[in-house]
Amino acid sequence: MTQASSHRRLWIKNPLACSAPEAAGGIVVENDRIVEQVAAGQHPQLECDEVFDASQHVLLPGLVNTHHHFYQTLTRAYSPALNKPLFPWLVTLYDVWARLDEEQLAIASELAMVELLLSGCTTVADHHYVFTGALSEAIDRQVEVAGRLGVRAALTRGSMSVGKDAGGLPPQAVVQDEETILEDSRRLIRQYHQRGPGAMVTVALAPCSPFSVSRELMRATADLAEEQDVRLHTHLAETEDETDYCIKLFGMRPLDYLEEVGWLSNRAWLAHGIHFNDEEIRRLGAAGTGIAHCPSSNMVLGSGLCRTLELEAAGSPVGLAVDGSASNDHSNLAEEMRQALLLGRLRYAPQEVTHETVIRWATQGSARCLGRSDIGGLEVGQQADLALFKLDEPRFSGAENPLAALLLCGAHRADRVMVAGQWRVADGLPLGVDVAELMARHDAAARRLWQKS
Repeated sequence: MTQASSHRRLWIKNPLACSAPEAAGGIVVENDRIVEQVAAGQHPQLECDEVFDASQHVLLPGLVNTHHHFYQTLTRAYSPALNKPLFPWLVTLYDVWARLDEEQLAIASELAMVELLLSGCTTVADHHYVFTGALSEAIDRQVEVAGRLGVRAALTRGSMSVGKDAGGLPPQAVVQDEETILEDSRRLIRQYHQRGPGAMVTVALAPCSPFSVSRELMRATADLAEEQDVRLHTHLAETEDETDYCIKLFGMRPLDYLEEVGWLSNRAWLAHGIHFNDEEIRRLGAAGTGIAHCPSSNMVLGSGLCRTLELEAAGSPVGLAVDGSASNDHSNLAEEMRQALLLGRLRYAPQEVTHETVIRWATQGSARCLGRSDIGGLEVGQQADLALFKLDEPRFSGAENPLAALLLCGAHRADRVMVAGQWRVADGLPLGVDVAELMARHDAAARRLWQKS
């Protein structure tokens, strides 16, 4: 884990606004943790080694992403896949993604993580399920990239075991046998999964979806997650097509299938979670199963409106996610907060989905989805993961409420980002990263991938 020097005390002093009212005078960071909240007009109880003047910054906990597909940054705005709903969109892109190699995956992951980091995101989650002969160690490459950038990473070992030959959607080139999947899952947990407060890398198990893995693999994965005490993740209830598919193939709705294979628990969080009825929402809440809300992706693919407030009221943690950059075409969690606000108000009402609601989803709610209480807040004892935004662009001019302005006026780039007590973004730039050079490498990798089509 990344650690600051011993006994370093830093006061993030007098922010312009703060999502935690009790920390209006700032917070004190010692090494990798928050050790004090400072009330308005007060000073820290103990002398600090450093002071950062935050009087021009809005202070939030570091944003936490709960679902992504890093590799998809290579196929943004890909013409053959435009203007299609989920299933045809997937079928179009599977053949392109099947050509991925580890170099392309590493570059795509780096750009996605940097993009997230610049948006104020300190914990990056990914759902990677494309494994081929040329891409057998995707998660290993992602661990390396995250370590180099100093971001916190929730990585998932995805899988697909049912290809076209067996009635699934993916081509056979990206399908693996179940024993290979399970054995590699064990290896990755053993090699990379960190436990306890401050973990920089966690590994979860993530069969892609009901239409790409077998019933047997779903059950075996749930058993393995229980044995190894790791979390479970998959797509579920994203479209009505998926519901129809599950009824046709399994004779039951997606959530019934999920429960049958042992996944309806507080160990699991689900991407999208749109098409649940009232009774299913009650069951999800009773089980404590989390939902990764993906507003932009849901809108781009025309998938539907997630019932976030009902899910949260029932007891399900609700987090926020950018989803893959081939469906929403960006990896910006700050922008995703604004989309969540607008979409929430479209479904509910302005007074029911506030900026505070959405900030909670993007921080505390997301952390709960990942099974963590050490991130996602500004409480004493939590990790020093922070996002600081300036309101110095024309879009913010005239804004009276700085905290609300982040969402209503459309903040998209953090000025400062701290992960585990270390600055990773300063003056709006990622430290130790040549962004122009990264973009050049990424663009070349993307062209190499889709020009083979």
